[in-house]
Amino acid sequence: MRIHLGLDRWHPEWDRSVVCIGSFDGIHLGHQAVIQTAVNEASRRRCPCLVTTFDRHPLAILAPDRCPPALATLDQNLREIERFGTSVTVILPFDEAMRQTPAEIFLERMLRGHLKAEHIVVGHDFSMGKDRQGTAEWMSHRIETTIVPPFEIQGERVSSRALRDGVREGALERVTHFLGRPFALAGVVVPGQQLGRTLGYPTANLGRSFEQVVPADGVYGGIARLRQGSWRAAMSIGHRPAVGGKARTVEAFLLDYDGPEFYGAAMELEFWVRLREERDFPDLDALRDQMARDVQSTRESVLLPERRAPFHTVHPTR
Repeated sequence: MRIHLGLDRWHPEWDRSVVCIGSFDGIHLGHQAVIQTAVNEASRRRCPCLVTTFDRHPLAILAPDRCPPALATLDQNLREIERFGTSVTVILPFDEAMRQTPAEIFLERMLRGHLKAEHIVVGHDFSMGKDRQGTAEWMSHRIETTIVPPFEIQGERVSSRALRDGVREGALERVTHFLGRPFALAGVVVPGQQLGRTLGYPTANLGRSFEQVVPADGVYGGIARLRQGSWRAAMSIGHRPAVGGKARTVEAFLLDYDGPEFYGAAMELEFWVRLREERDFPDLDALRDQMARDVQSTRESVLLPERRAPFHTVHPTR
């Protein structure tokens, strides 16, 4: 899949395409239905399938005080999009100029002009252009358009908002159903208090540079993914009251990891199961005993992944 940041050096050698467009935060099952529909339509028409998305949530410009934390980083979203076999993903800057662009101009100049769209695929709640004038229905009267209906599981609509609520609540079973995969936090490994080392359970602290929604405080079992492979991990989120912690942290103990330290390395934490809520302990011995139980619960509830490079970083073209 080719990835383009903006369209400054965009010179397509095709004269028609199928384009699906949306914010696609988290690539949940509803987004997947939109993307898959576009891929199928492009295959039927024998032309490229282009996914068009934005470099930030539109609310970051439209209403910053109401802009929610993201479900996934741009890199995570792009890796999920690539799984569908799309030809190209175009990342457009959502800035003030984009905000003020009338829907008609966006359609004619951007979609028909630059992207060579002959068919559009959007979700049922899609809108674009100044004052959100370009709804899915509006689009369907001006260009061939497939409007993908809401995706529901047991009568509940899958949406980014519902997913954020589920992550915040630590409702991992619901979140996994909606995403079609475990939720994952992304960041880099940074130094912590190193208390876990003294307890026999050295942890990797996840430092984040991106405002991503974080699961509810508690202890979880899941997978830690690094460039050199993947390991089961017992993960803790919270303020660590047992050791007088003040700042909220995300840390993981990698089961059976015996390699060198990896400070500064990129790491993703996949949350498979919530083991318990965060709580205080009378002393460090009680904390150590509970950590042993958490590690054993993780070993029993999380399948060991293949030891392979688990993810790659995308390299967009400008």
